[in-house]
Amino acid sequence: MKFKLDPGVIKIVETIEAAGHEAWIVGGAVRDLLLDLPSYDWDVTTDATPELIVPLFNESFYDNEYGTVKVAGKHIREQFKLEEGAIDDSVLYDITTFRSESEYSDKRRPDSVEWGKTIQEDLKRRDFTINAIAINLKDEIVDPYGGQEDIINKLIKAVGRPGERFEEDALRIMRAIRLSAQLGFGIEAETLKALNDKVQNLKEISWERIGAEVMKLLSTEHSADGIMLMTNCGITEIIMPELLEMKEVKQGGHHIYDVFTHSIEALRACPSPDPVVRLATLLHDIDKPVVSREGGERGVTFYNHEVSGARTAKRISERLKLSKKDQDRVFTLVRWHMFVYESKMTDASIRRFIRRVGKENIHDMLALRVGDRVGGGSKATSWRLTELQKRIGEQFYEPLSLKDLNINGAEIMEILNITPSRKIGEILNTLFEEILDDSSKNTKEYLIARVKELG
Repeated sequence: MKFKLDPGVIKIVETIEAAGHEAWIVGGAVRDLLLDLPSYDWDVTTDATPELIVPLFNESFYDNEYGTVKVAGKHIREQFKLEEGAIDDSVLYDITTFRSESEYSDKRRPDSVEWGKTIQEDLKRRDFTINAIAINLKDEIVDPYGGQEDIINKLIKAVGRPGERFEEDALRIMRAIRLSAQLGFGIEAETLKALNDKVQNLKEISWERIGAEVMKLLSTEHSADGIMLMTNCGITEIIMPELLEMKEVKQGGHHIYDVFTHSIEALRACPSPDPVVRLATLLHDIDKPVVSREGGERGVTFYNHEVSGARTAKRISERLKLSKKDQDRVFTLVRWHMFVYESKMTDASIRRFIRRVGKENIHDMLALRVGDRVGGGSKATSWRLTELQKRIGEQFYEPLSLKDLNINGAEIMEILNITPSRKIGEILNTLFEEILDDSSKNTKEYLIARVKELG
């Protein structure tokens, strides 16, 4: 088999070999090559120690105790005079010295790092068989644990004794679920049993690492199946117990599922590939169990669940260590997902809707609505949603924020001959409300006249 390798990784391996050392490409990139998938994370392992590797590559750096030297694509391209665009300048290549096994007493990191002598010794410490395959530039393959066969059989299987692998680093529990969802693979029986047995070890893992794996999982094609597998294995109870409260909470009206199943199916149907939008879709009804009341035409009501749920969804986002910006996105999407559209709505109402949700969030909100509809047993779209999308498109470039006004604070101060004060902001807000109702008023002449009246 002839592998199509990244030009940067080829130069790295050639350079290390020219210096008299072994060098092998390992990990996810090899797995993806064997699956005929695009490869992005290129890792090289070698018998050369970091002190011998660093001088070989310009601007390389080594600042950790695990034997990993990093070098940016930009510097590889410049050093070896590769054509611009041949490799991704921003990518970081990892070059790691062969390592041998050691204890992981804190279930997160090895107690000590000892250099290994062979590629076989290095592969022995890796997590899953499909990630414990190495290749070189001669297209020779080292596969001591049958990873190629497991790829053919679509299985996630731990290297060696599964219990030991999950005891060493409990995050491998999450990684097994994520790889299953990413590749559409099953988890081998003994590996799944050990995963279930060791799931409580996740409590020893930092929320930063857990959150990163959750967002990677939500980026996968089979993310809904991954969340279900997490739930069946007891992981959801540890990291997002609020989801479990939605189980068996019945809904009325057009809904054909309980709240939990509806949320899973909404995630499955969400057309956005953005993990933040998918998280918001999964959590959009998170507080229905909290506000549920018997009665009403549908037999049950969830009054203001979007208001309460937005706060809960943001709290979960904080727990998963999302950025402040992404926490706010989740809050906004959950808070306003219950929007209603009628043909009789004015253009000004459409502009107010866009402003409330935010121009930057409007397409994400519509993606959430598609998931919500399908997850409730409806078609992906309707004449109302189609018409709303059309009208949003018509209003999208109308004035929607203060910066769209054809006048600014400095001009108001000059017109009224006043210094900076709260009054400037009050006048700007008044003008904006007027042009939000009627965008034709957003002319310099009209606004100057109104400033004089309001002043």
